[in-house]
Amino acid sequence: MSEVSLARRNFLKTGAAAAAALMASAAANAGIPAATVKKYDEEFDVVVVGSGFAGMACALKASRAGLKVLMIEKMSVVGGNSAICGGNVACPVNPVQKAQNIQDSKELFIKDCLKDGLGINYTNLLGVIADRCNDTIKFVEECGAEFVPNKMLFEAGHSVPRSYEIKAGSGSGYINPMFATMKKEGKVTVRTRCKFDDFIMDGDDVVGIVCREGYRFNAKLQSDDLENKTGKTKYIRAKMGVMLAAGGFSRDIWFRQVQDPRVVPSTDSTNQPGATAGVLIKALGIGATPVQLCWLQFLPYCNPREKGFGVSVNFTNHACMDFGIVVDRKTGKRFMDEHAGRKIKADALFAVIGNDENYPIAVADDAIVKAINPSFVKLPLEMGTVKKFNTLEELADFYKIPKEAFLEQVKKFNGYVKAGEDPEFHRNLKFSNGLDVSKAPFYGIEVSPKIHHTMGGVMINEKAQVISTKTHQPIKGLYAGGEITGGVHGASRLGTVAVIDALTFGMVAGEEFAKMAKA
Repeated sequence: MSEVSLARRNFLKTGAAAAAALMASAAANAGIPAATVKKYDEEFDVVVVGSGFAGMACALKASRAGLKVLMIEKMSVVGGNSAICGGNVACPVNPVQKAQNIQDSKELFIKDCLKDGLGINYTNLLGVIADRCNDTIKFVEECGAEFVPNKMLFEAGHSVPRSYEIKAGSGSGYINPMFATMKKEGKVTVRTRCKFDDFIMDGDDVVGIVCREGYRFNAKLQSDDLENKTGKTKYIRAKMGVMLAAGGFSRDIWFRQVQDPRVVPSTDSTNQPGATAGVLIKALGIGATPVQLCWLQFLPYCNPREKGFGVSVNFTNHACMDFGIVVDRKTGKRFMDEHAGRKIKADALFAVIGNDENYPIAVADDAIVKAINPSFVKLPLEMGTVKKFNTLEELADFYKIPKEAFLEQVKKFNGYVKAGEDPEFHRNLKFSNGLDVSKAPFYGIEVSPKIHHTMGGVMINEKAQVISTKTHQPIKGLYAGGEITGGVHGASRLGTVAVIDALTFGMVAGEEFAKMAKA
């Protein structure tokens, strides 16, 4: 059995012993005492570490309150994973839902999140998202983000359509206009290739950071940085505080395997190379409370023939799993609810893939393709990950699927759509809009999960303040939002909730700094 196959078969279970060892290690590094800093190179009101959704939202909100803000990014370009993610965003009880008579509620949103999160979500944080999501949408629209008008996506695991579709087809639809707004307003200092190295501490309070300007990221060295000494060290004072928006650690080979030894170095991830654990480890070292670090989420929409996120995720998600079907190529039959949450689907996919890389086949038809965003189809076809066929028989022959069983399965599924009920896997067909798999040409693609989101991180409260393990109270001067935090999503998050999570808590942190300015 290969390392990768072993990881695929066994990733479903998790353990917590590694977290205790990690905390003991992190405690050995408790920041730089302020008393030892002879001179600060610069002084800002707020320092934001990271330039994705949470970082940009915080920086904009704080700077608009008249604060002097520095945003640093260790990579050569801004945006991180936020720039390359799918970009669609959940927002319960929004105006488009109301106009279309879609019945939603804060309680239903939280219930849906708890189902996929296995009940270990922090509902107080989900409540903040539900209460503030419409403010968040307004905020990004004012920056220039554009959504497909009058459209609500019915994302997997959600009970009702509640997700806006970003016109750009990726998270760049927020990052680019937010960054452009930031540059136009000219109130935020942005530095790329600037790596966070440590906190400067006055007792238990965060009063600044140590960073390196001119840093050159080396993916082979990961986040430990034991050998990469590039860049010039700077000491930056943060008069009001530091906001952590450094994302998750899906590309951190050592750290993710510490959390779950079954995830081996060769296990692929959808994340950009800079998604490492360096900032998180330093936060734990100064007493930030760790939450659910050993839960790693796999994205069930990936193609095994392309590296990383690739170009196929949106097609597989919104064409094949929202409206089409997924079949076991050995049997020609469905084996899961294609509209279930990510963990449920990833579990089911890994069970089918097994040790022999039996990648399931996701299928959609022409009517489905025409109903979704055209950009979701164009690139996968050009890259060859999605294949186009004149008949279902041709599709079955190409992927070596048992033809009769496959055709019978498609017929049964089409009947379920017509009846509005799926007796096999109880898929919610209420919002299928009559789309089935019946109109040529047909499209097929291989599917295999990849590490996508690290569920755990530092604990925050409703004000985005990081909570101390020592006092159980906020660490003065330390805030966080997005994937570097834990608890919002529990064991597994619903699609499109990460975007609203990061944007909202970034916005909340910025508002907290703004309140300080007025005090």
